[in-house]
Amino acid sequence: MDGQRIAAVSRPVTRYEIEIEEAFDDFRDRFEQAVPPYPEERFAALVRRGAGWDEVLALAREAAPHDFMIYWRYDAGSMMGLAGDYFRCTEYLMGNHTIAERMFRHNPGILLYAPLRMAITEGADGVTRFCFDRPADGFGSFGDDAITAVGADLDHKVASLLRHLSVPVPAALEDGAY
Repeated sequence: MDGQRIAAVSRPVTRYEIEIEEAFDDFRDRFEQAVPPYPEERFAALVRRGAGWDEVLALAREAAPHDFMIYWRYDAGSMMGLAGDYFRCTEYLMGNHTIAERMFRHNPGILLYAPLRMAITEGADGVTRFCFDRPADGFGSFGDDAITAVGADLDHKVASLLRHLSVPVPAALEDGAY
């Protein structure tokens, strides 16, 4: 056991909670139209036949019109309602494995932060919010310029998605500063 190394990396994280001037259900529906489900069977078929990466890239472009797909969706409000909590929350794992691959080739540990975790919430005040951590914060913690650059690119892609959804865009997502 001697010689084993444990790395501990502390980092600041910027969490955004963007107020949405729209009903929870309406915004959630628009978000899910802009970010469609990951077509698992279609990608699995590419894996089964050993397709080339160009085919994977083409399918990802087709499946993710705004650069992202939903890999997982959970309506936490239903479960929490059993405890008497009547807030609403749908959480997502949203990403694009062809973007993640650009970082994975440098360090597979980036999958701690890819896909991105997003949540649409409605609290006691009745306000719908779109919540997420800034992508560059997690990916920048690896100390690798190539990974950090993709994290900044993800910031820009999230900003583009927010603009498409007519949601206020935090300035840091657009300025590229990490």
